[in-house]
Amino acid sequence: MSNKVIKILVATHKIYKMPDDHMYLPLHVGREGKEDLGYQGDNTGDNISLKNPNFCELTGLYWAWKNLDVDYIGLCHYRRYFTKKNVLQQMLYRNRKFEIILDEDSIIELIKKYDVILPKKRNYYIETVWSHYKNAHNISDLEETRKIIAEKFPEYLMSFDQVMKGKKLHLYNMFIMKKKDFDQYCNWLFEILFELENRIDISQYDNYQKRVFGFISERLFNVWLEYNRLRKFEVNVINLEKINWIRKILSFLNRKVNSL
Repeated sequence: MSNKVIKILVATHKIYKMPDDHMYLPLHVGREGKEDLGYQGDNTGDNISLKNPNFCELTGLYWAWKNLDVDYIGLCHYRRYFTKKNVLQQMLYRNRKFEIILDEDSIIELIKKYDVILPKKRNYYIETVWSHYKNAHNISDLEETRKIIAEKFPEYLMSFDQVMKGKKLHLYNMFIMKKKDFDQYCNWLFEILFELENRIDISQYDNYQKRVFGFISERLFNVWLEYNRLRKFEVNVINLEKINWIRKILSFLNRKVNSL
């Protein structure tokens, strides 16, 4: 196992403190046409870097799928990483959070037993995954996604419906898995998203809603996981920046009121 190559992409769009561990690869997503930050860009080789405003960190996933030769691949974000520490334990490391992100030894131990490492699920409690999307985004895009799955991958339709009527979701598109499983996932995901891109008109969306393919992909990742039944291990996510919970709660309540 020690000779296996593991790379965890750190998706970023700005200069930020990065882990010292060589396993972590800072990746400038949406690099095409932007200032060089000194990180690997997602605009080399076969790439979709220019789609970043609509595809978010998926431009980094596409780049890794097409250009990176490794045994295991993962994704985190410049301010979000996997950790084995719970929320209370994380507070003890408030000023030295990089000390408790997953290191290579920890990941090697986990991938000996599991197929995929994931963030713990978000529980929406009073909403389903479907109704949450309806309240926060344009539900017609998710409806069209379902149609595409029915046409291209009908075997996934039951898993899609199962995820959508549930109340829990793995978010952030974060994971660690075998590259061969990742390649299979990307082949499935991008066929759906590129077809969706051809079918929907986002020209009148604001900048937030134009990130539609990133939003849809978070749901589709859960569908793919549900269907393929990989051995999963869930860990906590540590946020390097302070979360404005008041703003998040007010935004959630505002969406609920507007949906009535």
